Amino acid sequence: MPPQPSKVAAPSADKRWKLVDATMRRNGNTAQALIETLHTVQESFGYLDDDALRYVAAVLGLPLSKVYGVATFYNYFTMKPSGKHTCVVCVGTACYIKGSKQIVGSIEKLAEIKPGETTPNNAVSLMVAHCIGACGLAPAGVFDNEVVGKLSVEDATQRVERWLKDE
Repeated sequence: MPPQPSKVAAPSADKRWKLVDATMRRNGNTAQALIETLHTVQESFGYLDDDALRYVAAVLGLPLSKVYGVATFYNYFTMKPSGKHTCVVCVGTACYIKGSKQIVGSIEKLAEIKPGETTPNNAVSLMVAHCIGACGLAPAGVFDNEVVGKLSVEDATQRVERWLKDE
């Protein structure tokens, strides 16, 4: 039987942990609550850090390795805070064939970051996804939660350039 949440202290006094606790409680503080709980942590804090993973593992009675494995398996979860703006370029087969590699390369050069990184001023985070489900719009990307299809190198770099200038 998993430990009761009251016996496991939250990583901090931050009130957002109450949302996380409510998600775990609503799902019976069992292993089945893991993915939904990780979603709540990410939505509340913006990313999953070691303290959050340890807390979730302790409350749900799961090995840390299992929680970490789930957190790193799914593209949705991130282990680092993201920048003010996020750029996700699809590198799935359809997008790759239509030029997403060049789009990623141009953004890397412009922002001086690699996929999975954030600019030093925290203005832009660049990520790649193996499929965003918009194959008919290839190449596609997601700019601050807006899906953009038929993406060109010029359009992608202009968007990122604006974000870099805003900072």
